[in-house]
Amino acid sequence: MADAAALLTLARSAGIQIATAESCTGGLIAGALTEVAGSSDVVDRGFVTYSNAAKIQMLGVSPDTLAAHGAVSEEIAKEMADGALANSDAQLAVSVTGIAGPGGSEHKPEGRVCFGLAHQGRATQSETVEFGPLGRAEVRQATIRHALNLMAASLQSAQ
Repeated sequence: MADAAALLTLARSAGIQIATAESCTGGLIAGALTEVAGSSDVVDRGFVTYSNAAKIQMLGVSPDTLAAHGAVSEEIAKEMADGALANSDAQLAVSVTGIAGPGGSEHKPEGRVCFGLAHQGRATQSETVEFGPLGRAEVRQATIRHALNLMAASLQSAQ
């Protein structure tokens, strides 16, 4: 499991900059990365796109995709990751959109988080993780850990 410092070391050695596109974590992934001293050579920027309007304006997410799939979907996570890569100087971008809680529905339960990963030169990936109703803070912390691990795995596979 990668922590922020280990991820930054991997990215630095690969000459890669990182961007984040966050909804349910509200910038906590970028915050975890920039908590590490010296992270400015790796972290390019973070987009906090909590509203659908922000996803559309800042990341170029399609209103049609939002209407068809909803904000908490792999389709939106992919578009968010692609948008973060396109609107930054980064070569690796992670995105998250989910239901941290409390609440949710039968079709989109509390603890569901969709992740997107865009790595320049590769097809954008997405996945959904069901963390369950752990409570808002725990879902957000689990989301941060998973996002860091996704980025680390992508960098390791490139070596």
